[in-house]
Amino acid sequence: MNVEIPDKLYFKIGEVSKLAGVPPHVLRYWESEFSAIRPKRANSKQRLYRRADVELILKLKELLHERRYTIAGARKFLTDEGGPPDDNHEDGQVEPAAPSPGREGLPATLGRIKKELRDLQRLLNGKGP
Repeated sequence: MNVEIPDKLYFKIGEVSKLAGVPPHVLRYWESEFSAIRPKRANSKQRLYRRADVELILKLKELLHERRYTIAGARKFLTDEGGPPDDNHEDGQVEPAAPSPGREGLPATLGRIKKELRDLQRLLNGKGP
């Protein structure tokens, strides 16, 4: 997707909407899902997107609409793509990610949460800890 971005400092939501080919409500939703998209606000509360925001929005559109990523998948892709440089070793090898905890720790976590909720319930009912 090659979109010519005009040489401007700031873009209004309507302009970004036309550039990306998505409705403004989609841009507002993406703002809520991706912390990297943070348009400034004018005194009139109008969203003003920077060029970097527009480039990220175009990348998001490619990931979500063309490559069919989910929101979580696009978030992970962008995090991995822009990850810290110390992930790579001197020889260029990438260190494998640590294994996820999986479901083994889930019952223990749920049990701890259940206990904390019961303690909170007792405290609110005035029965003490």
